Amino acid sequence: MFNQWLLIGLLSISTYISRIIGVEVMAEREMSTALRLYFNYVPVAIISALIIKQILVPTGGHLIISLPVLIGCLSTAISIKLIKMFLPAVVIGAIIGLLVRNFWG
Repeated sequence: MFNQWLLIGLLSISTYISRIIGVEVMAEREMSTALRLYFNYVPVAIISALIIKQILVPTGGHLIISLPVLIGCLSTAISIKLIKMFLPAVVIGAIIGLLVRNFWG
């Protein structure tokens, strides 16, 4: 058990150091507008990939849509559009997703 925690600690430290080195190297360089535009889309692409991975669940060689996760994501998106506040919208989506998971289907 100690070896697992040691491995997690060492990997987190090495990840943190590599990120800091990357930020320091990129801070001194002048980026073109095309590269800056590319980097602006990276967070959106990563979040989209993580959400799609949660919605589409592989089961027995097929992809199945997880209805509680899909409804939770859609309710979060609608809540963000309506109330324009991130944290309450995520809480609303999580509650709706839990309700769908526990009481429907």
